[in-house]
This record gives sequence, structure tokens and C-alpha cells, in this order.
Amino acid sequence: MAQDWNNDLEPLLKQYKNRKHPLDYNNRYQLLVMVVLSAQATDDLINKIAKDFFIAYPTIADLGKATPEEVHKLVKSVRSFGKKTTWLLQIAEMIGTDDKIPTRMDELIKFPGLGRKSANVIIRELKGTAEGIIVDLHVVRVAPRLGIASGDKPEQIEKQMMSALDKNLWGDAGMSISFLGREICRPTPDCLNCIMTKVCKFYQEVVKK
Repeated sequence: MAQDWNNDLEPLLKQYKNRKHPLDYNNRYQLLVMVVLSAQATDDLINKIAKDFFIAYPTIADLGKATPEEVHKLVKSVRSFGKKTTWLLQIAEMIGTDDKIPTRMDELIKFPGLGRKSANVIIRELKGTAEGIIVDLHVVRVAPRLGIASGDKPEQIEKQMMSALDKNLWGDAGMSISFLGREICRPTPDCLNCIMTKVCKFYQEVVKK
């Protein structure tokens, strides 16, 4: 009998579905910038540099007037800061004003530095209609452990999860699994304190035995 992940994820969704992303943003412009900067960087680092960044550039129009050298000074502690600066300045030029920041997948992924994962985060946080599922590094680790997906490629994991879940769950499913990965299902999982052990493939087949 096939596993019904719509029901089996219910405890996880109940615990995490309304929790805001760890990036400490205040509006859609800040969210967009921080998501771009956060690739291969910790949320804590991005939150740390964000205050000075948004004092210098309070809107996307202000950012569009900046030079790369000016931005570099504020983001130099971030991995690949040169490339990310280029992306942000290109995005600012393409969008122009904060009210034109889109919330649809096809529009978001046209911008440099924004793939499906980043777009899914933005759509989820802005309460848009989910068009996919967030698959970050935590989901890549946890989803195969749970058994809802297999492999280690984010695109494949997202497709498998989209097939396993009703569309109305897409928006919160990935972020809920990500929160589980951040807090409990770390590289060394804390299975004894996990609410998903009854349905978790890793726990049932490896730990319990």
C-alpha cells in the first residue's frame, strides 16, 4: 500500500506551517535581496549584514543607483559576493521599483541568481500561490530520510514531492521539512525527539532495527 504523504506530513505541517523563514526581512524588496545573497551562505550571516545594507539602499530604486564597489563593501563577507552584487544590480535595473517585484515562478526565475528554490521561498513568504516546493540543503538531506523522495538532486526531489503531495500543501511542505532539518534531523539526526518517526523510512529501517 502506497504511503499517503498528505496525511503523514500533517504533524510536521501543524508544527511549522505558519513559521516565517529565518531570513529577517521586513518587505518584499528585502526578501528578494536576502534570498539572492543567502545562496551558499547562512541565514545568520545575511541577517547580520542586512541592517547596514538596507540603511544604505532602502528600496530597489536606491540599489539600482549603486556602484559594484559600494555594494561590495557591505556584502564582502558573503560567499561569491562579487557575482551576487552583479546579480542584484542587474535585478534592480530590470525591476525598477519595489511594487514591481513579481510573485510568480516564471517571472522570478528570469532574474539572475534566482532559481526554483529561491523563487519558491519568495512565493511562500509573500503568500503567493505555490508553483513548486522549496528544496534547500536541509530538504535534500531530510526528504530521502523520510522516504518522500530519493536521490540528492534538488530538481528531482522537488518533482517527487510535488507528485506525492496535493498542490495545496506545496507552499509549506518544503519549508516545514527544512525546519525539521535545521532543528532535529541534522546531519546526525536526533530521532528520539522527532515527531516523524512513525512514518520515517530512515528511523524504521535503520535506527529502530
